[in-house]
Amino acid sequence: MYPEYAEVNGKQYKINTDFRVALECNKIAEDKSIGDFERSLAIIYKLYGDEGINSPDDYNTLLEIGQRYLLCDKEYKKSNEKPDMDYEQDYGLIWASMYGDYNGLDIDKIEMHWWKFSDLMDGLSNSELGNCCVFNRVRNFRRINPKEIKDPKERQKVIELQKQVALKKYQVRKEPTKEQKERANNLYKQLGIERKWFYGRKCR
Repeated sequence: MYPEYAEVNGKQYKINTDFRVALECNKIAEDKSIGDFERSLAIIYKLYGDEGINSPDDYNTLLEIGQRYLLCDKEYKKSNEKPDMDYEQDYGLIWASMYGDYNGLDIDKIEMHWWKFSDLMDGLSNSELGNCCVFNRVRNFRRINPKEIKDPKERQKVIELQKQVALKKYQVRKEPTKEQKERANNLYKQLGIERKWFYGRKCR
């Protein structure tokens, strides 16, 4: 059973469970151009709507539940490895792979719970000996280490092809000024919420 509600202090908040909302939340969570506070509010609004944004006393718990929800109740594991996928950039590949692997499933035309979408992503074909969807072929190709290829021509070919499917670099967030930090801290104090970093799931 996939979760539909978040319960905080006996009150139930309906979660906007469509996978597109979760993808938007992950995009917001990874956006270093906005501050932590604004990012948190945006995620609360996306997941819980007006009811969530109008309940500042429950912000902390809503964020914690929202984080577990976006992670599909799995433990967050920070990795130093370069990501091999991006939901936004790879959406066309994901669509084509879902369509091919799941009998013409068109994710653009249906609503789907985020956890179900995640389960289907896990189930996409990815076999070196048999079928492998285009999305996983690209992911596997991104993970190749050209330094391990002995043949110079083949190595250069892989390098050039990797450039074509490389993930775009993310915007680097500038260090906030002292005034910006003080203003943000005052906002947190006024709302009585803890300052937290919100992790979104970028890749598996």
